[in-house]
Amino acid sequence: MSNHLESSATELTRRRAEGADALREQVKEGYTRVVASFDDTERANEAARRIGYDDEQLAAVPEGTNLGVGCGNPTAIDALHPGETVVDLGSGAGMDSFLAARQVGPTGRVIGVDMTPAMLEKARENARKTGVTNVEFREGHIEDLPLEDESVDVILSNCVINLSPDKESVYREAFRVLRPGGRIMVSDIVLEQELPAAVVASVDAYLGCVGGASLRETYLETIQKAGFAEIRVDRESSFLDAFALDDPMVQGIVEELGLSAEQVKEYAGSVTSLHIFARKA
Repeated sequence: MSNHLESSATELTRRRAEGADALREQVKEGYTRVVASFDDTERANEAARRIGYDDEQLAAVPEGTNLGVGCGNPTAIDALHPGETVVDLGSGAGMDSFLAARQVGPTGRVIGVDMTPAMLEKARENARKTGVTNVEFREGHIEDLPLEDESVDVILSNCVINLSPDKESVYREAFRVLRPGGRIMVSDIVLEQELPAAVVASVDAYLGCVGGASLRETYLETIQKAGFAEIRVDRESSFLDAFALDDPMVQGIVEELGLSAEQVKEYAGSVTSLHIFARKA
């Protein structure tokens, strides 16, 4: 293994935090390409089944909402109830938002927040085509939510918070907008050990929810420091369980870095998908 791959990623992580605006633009561009190039519903459905969605859920969401880019099913972590207000952080094309809208019913409300105009356009188009009226999609950053204090009951997020260079602000904002007793249900990627700097520096690895991930202990401490209680990991799975090695995004990382099969397995073993529950006391 080269010294380049073995060097510490800590300095690169710090630089990313300092260049947050440039990083957001990279993420927007990357996910705009995801929307524009999506053409394989069956692959996306297969990926969704692998991370916890069932066929009933896949059939229930509008066509084109499942782009195959999540790492879990946050709507399965805990029950949603009729009449609740739910916020979906990084809502993308709206898959989890539409599933939540079914659960909270006509007296409930779902608000998807995303910063990528192409994703918002796709999600709003899906809502119009299906006539779903209890869901809306707002443009905004998850570090500065376009929501009032103590105005929502539940926050969902699926493989998005790891993309933020300021995860502390994300969880502080989540705590701010939740009502007392409100809860978070988050599927996200964490690391069991630091990845090599070359992986962290890779744009493809970042967009693939790996390059920006935090160490497990750090991630869970961030939730606790924001004020949350009853923090638990509902379930977890390895990267290789959640993502197929022939996934185009995974292949992009492998090709960009010139990784061998052994290196892919080694690094993938350091990456875990967590399904996290926590409550605002």
